[in-house]
Amino acid sequence: MSADRCALCGAQHTLTFHHLIPRSQHKNKWFRKNFDLTDMRERGIILCRSCHSFIHKQFSEKQLGRDYNSLPALLNEAVIQRHIEWAKKQKY
Repeated sequence: MSADRCALCGAQHTLTFHHLIPRSQHKNKWFRKNFDLTDMRERGIILCRSCHSFIHKQFSEKQLGRDYNSLPALLNEAVIQRHIEWAKKQKY
């Protein structure tokens, strides 16, 4: 997926950077032990505002960092798949 499109739904509007390991978790001991600080800061994907907001409403910051810290992990989650199907049908 291109950096000029949402990595989930493919939209080209209101794009934002989503940290796959939320910044609020960067000082957490578990994350420091399991991830390099540079990786935590740079690991991310481009999302439209709709997909970005949806993800943060579905999961806690800790869940996002531990369980959904890659694009494939997000794409394998059923609730995300349903959102993508819905989002692709929207006309912005």
